[in-house]
Amino acid sequence: MAEVSNKRVILKQFVTEFPSEDDMELVTATVRLAVPPGSASVMVKNLYVACDPYMRNRMSEHNDAAYIEQFVPGEALGIFGVSKVVASGHPDFKVGDLVWGLTGCEEYSVIADPESLFKINHPELPLSYYTGVLV
Repeated sequence: MAEVSNKRVILKQFVTEFPSEDDMELVTATVRLAVPPGSASVMVKNLYVACDPYMRNRMSEHNDAAYIEQFVPGEALGIFGVSKVVASGHPDFKVGDLVWGLTGCEEYSVIADPESLFKINHPELPLSYYTGVLV
């Protein structure tokens, strides 16, 4: 399997005020274009990602139950995006399929729960439309 460069935006630390560039970092690593053998995971190349207001709440540390999970410092931000399947262990997703759903703020993401992905059945529309109305 091929290895490629994978740029990721990670949260460096929890945000207490207005987010700044110091709170996030662009890191580069390598990733294999494959899913674990026997898994139902899907690997995607992210084409478009959304930056939505709800993300601000996920950047804060929550000591109490919250309506949505907080981001984990050191990991890629979880966001909505439009992607192309590059490897699949799931019978419903084939290499080359265009999908939208929850992914990572990175060039390539492994989606362990592809049930959260939706196939794009109208690729004649601009793909960026699938990230939401705020884009």
